[in-house]
Amino acid sequence: MKVTYFGHSCFLVNAGGKNILFDPFITPNELAKDIDVDQIKADYIFLSHAHYDHITDVVRIAKNTGAMVLGNFEIYNWLLKSGIENSFPINPGGKKELDFGSVKCVVAQHSSSFSDGSYGGIACGFVLTTPDGNFYYSGDTALTNDMAIIPKFTKLDFAVFPIGDGLTMGIEEAVEASKLVEVNKILGVHYDTFGFIVMDHHKATQSFNEAGLQLYLPAIGTTIEL
Repeated sequence: MKVTYFGHSCFLVNAGGKNILFDPFITPNELAKDIDVDQIKADYIFLSHAHYDHITDVVRIAKNTGAMVLGNFEIYNWLLKSGIENSFPINPGGKKELDFGSVKCVVAQHSSSFSDGSYGGIACGFVLTTPDGNFYYSGDTALTNDMAIIPKFTKLDFAVFPIGDGLTMGIEEAVEASKLVEVNKILGVHYDTFGFIVMDHHKATQSFNEAGLQLYLPAIGTTIEL
């Protein structure tokens, strides 16, 4: 599968003939200043939770592309109020068949609120099954044993984990999370964007290598194969 990284926790996967975008936070991110958000093509957009660093550009991209946007019930209502009618609510435990395959919404251990402080619903992760392969995006989360349930239902080709520490898992926890979901290819996200999540890239890569795992830290705007 081709994966394009747009900085922070925003990435796009081309799978099942569709462009699937996650947590679009681009225009306020100085590290992603060279990304033209209006050139991003998306058929689907998934939102893991309501924090501004995961949803800032969703309305703009959804209106540009006509993409279907999926998130928890509170995010779904916010999308409708924001003029995005092509949206669908999905909470942990829920599964939906789509034309690229299927998505299962799973638990993430994290807070969630909109920029005005209002309740943003429960934080989520997503497990996607496609003809080209399967992957898990944990969203912002702590390490949790709930992750061990995932490989009971889905054999994964790769996982996407936050590794910047502070507000989410750090390097050590992400290594353990990789073992729980039984995957050896990991795309690291949610690091370097803010001062309190700046990460030692060498240490991160070394820690994953020592565990027999491959950590990918692509430059913003680049596409890799996973």
